[in-house]
Amino acid sequence: MGLNPSAGVGSWIVRGEAESESYKITDLSFASTRLRLSGACHALDSRKRASPALPEKSDNPMAVKRPEGIFSYTSNAAWSVRLADAVENTCEQEGLVPPPREAITEGLGSALGDTEIKKIVATQQGKKVLAPFAYRTVSAGDDKVLLLNCEVHGAGVVPWDLNDRTAGSWTPPSPEAMQRVKALVHAEFALEETRKDAKLAEKEREARRRSAGDETHTAAALAAAENKHLDATRRVSEAQRERDALLAVLGNRRPRPVVRSAEEDGKAKAALALELQPYEVAVHIQRYAVENLRRAGRGRGYDLAESLVAAGQLSRGMCVLQQWQLQQPDGATSKLWRMVAVTANNRALARLDIFGLQVEHLVAGMPQSLCALPNEKTDSSLLLHNQREVLTRISHALNAARLTEETGQEHPAHRAAKITTVPTEVVVGCSNPAALEHLLRALNVDDHLRGIQPYDEDARLIALFAILVDAYATEGQLGSALTDAFPSARGADRLDLDGVRAALTSNGPLDPLSPLLPLDVEVSPVALRDIALRSITALVFPDLPPAPTPAPTGRRQIRDTGRYWPIVRGALQEPAWSQTGAKAAEARTKLWSAAVAQRYMQRANILSANGLFAVADVREGAQQDPRSLKELFLHTEAGDATAWAALVQRMIPTLIHAPEPLITPGQGSEAGGLRKGVRRSPANAVAALKTAYTREAHVSRELLLAFAKAILGHPDAVQAPEAPDGSRPLCYGERTWSESDRSPIVPGMILVPDISGQPTGLVVDKAWFDELFDPDSGRSSRSGSAASGNPSGNGASTAGSGDTSRMVGGVAADPRAQLISLRKELPARVELVEGGYERAVQSADVLLADFETARRLRAELGEEALPADQRIEWMEKLTKARSSAESSVVALQQVEALILHL
Repeated sequence: MGLNPSAGVGSWIVRGEAESESYKITDLSFASTRLRLSGACHALDSRKRASPALPEKSDNPMAVKRPEGIFSYTSNAAWSVRLADAVENTCEQEGLVPPPREAITEGLGSALGDTEIKKIVATQQGKKVLAPFAYRTVSAGDDKVLLLNCEVHGAGVVPWDLNDRTAGSWTPPSPEAMQRVKALVHAEFALEETRKDAKLAEKEREARRRSAGDETHTAAALAAAENKHLDATRRVSEAQRERDALLAVLGNRRPRPVVRSAEEDGKAKAALALELQPYEVAVHIQRYAVENLRRAGRGRGYDLAESLVAAGQLSRGMCVLQQWQLQQPDGATSKLWRMVAVTANNRALARLDIFGLQVEHLVAGMPQSLCALPNEKTDSSLLLHNQREVLTRISHALNAARLTEETGQEHPAHRAAKITTVPTEVVVGCSNPAALEHLLRALNVDDHLRGIQPYDEDARLIALFAILVDAYATEGQLGSALTDAFPSARGADRLDLDGVRAALTSNGPLDPLSPLLPLDVEVSPVALRDIALRSITALVFPDLPPAPTPAPTGRRQIRDTGRYWPIVRGALQEPAWSQTGAKAAEARTKLWSAAVAQRYMQRANILSANGLFAVADVREGAQQDPRSLKELFLHTEAGDATAWAALVQRMIPTLIHAPEPLITPGQGSEAGGLRKGVRRSPANAVAALKTAYTREAHVSRELLLAFAKAILGHPDAVQAPEAPDGSRPLCYGERTWSESDRSPIVPGMILVPDISGQPTGLVVDKAWFDELFDPDSGRSSRSGSAASGNPSGNGASTAGSGDTSRMVGGVAADPRAQLISLRKELPARVELVEGGYERAVQSADVLLADFETARRLRAELGEEALPADQRIEWMEKLTKARSSAESSVVALQQVEALILHL
């Protein structure tokens, strides 16, 4: 029938819109041959050839009589317009926002038959509306969606890239990651070309070996052929090394496609749209998504494709309209509307397999040669973008094949007999387009959690975290939980909760979290990522109200679990608070680890966090230090050991998810290290890093601070590190390895700091970490007070609370060392005092403005004055604060005099 599913897409490319009158060809850097277009099909207008009703006799090669059969022919443009009118009028009646009109006519109407549209469209008071039996409204919290029940063409729905079962296969989206994907596409093509050249060179060498003739000429030709083959083999190795390096940079994953609400006339509509992406990148991403969807579906206990062949699709799936925006190499863009399967993604993929179709053909353009009509000249370089024409050609070919006696039972014309059309619910309206993507994800998660197909562990935990965030939002506590976790936030009352939900579940940028930053902290990727990780920790391990005083003996006491713990318990289906034990702590830790792993390009094993949260964290909350990274660095530089311990807690996710992981899962008993190699638990690594601040004589604070700053900033690196002397760095533990065995140096790796904090020519890896922060120091200090557990959550520790004399082995350092340490700490302490005074002045100005507003309003409204005792109490507090400020001024004057003596 002309369908060839094994053909690639690298040879077909067109320019211009899908509806353009003529197609022009351009060179594509990864295409192996220059593409040509024949003139026979150039003038075909997609809108003109959309209707399958073609005359029986005509000079037009496409004007052929369509054969009768079970595969339906899609509706013409006129009926699609009527469907668009019906959807818009029905949404207006229900008070909902419809999809863009173009999405209905091109993405939905072009996949329905004439009879199907006639069935679901009715006339009411002279207006086209959807028939009452053809739609239903569904409420999910405050959001509402309109679902259209219809029968769509079996090949008219494509799988959704953002399926929750494959969530662990994607990395956070970023412009740099998309550029690396583009480079990866070119690197893969270059590798393929070099392999072809190497194979040709090998054949030439073998031919020269077998050739007879003059010995001198033969020997010279053979030597040249061998040199050519060696050169080709070398180029293959270089190309493969470059491809592997790009994969390592991407964490062997691809960035998640960025989806936003579709717009029409500047207003958000009930449909989705992908960001503009190059054609070759779109094809690569689509193939990657299909590959991971197939992998996730292998756990099914039966053959889904054979089940659809035998019994058809028995249950309805849910679809949403989505637009692909493709940029051709010459800069022209194509905008294609398709239906994507929100639920039943595996069934959508299995149906396309049965039809013998490739997903990338449907979303990026179908090669005309794969579905040519009879007597039509084929052109492998022509892409068909119009969905109506593509589906009509497929039905034409399959109906014609069924009429041929030579067609076997394994042909798609027979195998797809029971899925010619499939029952589907299509989202054609919603109340809040901004939250549509999040709502559809939640429906997909709910559908899978109730199913029989097993989840991958990472994907299941990511889905559970999304359910937890939705539970906070449904209870109306998401904003208050984050406000309580960030008492110094600049504008917690201005949070965009829809954006916050997308940011916390890694389905959107982190910008909506910026109101949670303090006023004195600039918005930056590092600060926003820190806020995101602290927010995840606060939601997974919510703090409980303080325990009440002991009750009298014999009287039962009920613990108040606050507002947030019941939300976590209900969402995660945990036992009562009194029964919380080690299993709950382990499960909650895995959930936290999977949630934070989504924020990193290099995603390590989620078990690397085992043991980092104990039963107390589940029962009482994580008790996070509320200070910002800026404050923690200043306090650490000023000698505060508790600030360093809190800083290490913030570093844990980046230590786990680094290109060279520094914290890995524990591999058994640490006592077996001599027999089976070094075995180190994550908790031991964290404890050793915390105690290095005060107990390790060979580790300077300059080294620790430089290491912490580099670690916290490594996910934002876009260039591989370079040694100070300009040479290529190498990993610390690979110094004795051969050049070919060494790991590639990729962005995100950091250089080893020396004792003064300056970078060296080596790259930090686990060998360096374990050597500098040895396991023995972690074991001996697990109960130490300076680095035990999480820091106190009140942030009241003062600068200088650490041991400024740098205790070593229980003996204080000499006075000279103490003077050197103080000289290093005092600049940070001066900056801390300066920041404290600035905040105090700002608070006083705000207080003055508020009192002035209250006085003015009282005078305008004629209200009575406050009670005298209330006013006296306020005045006494302010007088005490003013006296303290005056005393501190005297202290600062004395400090200014002492500076002259330093």
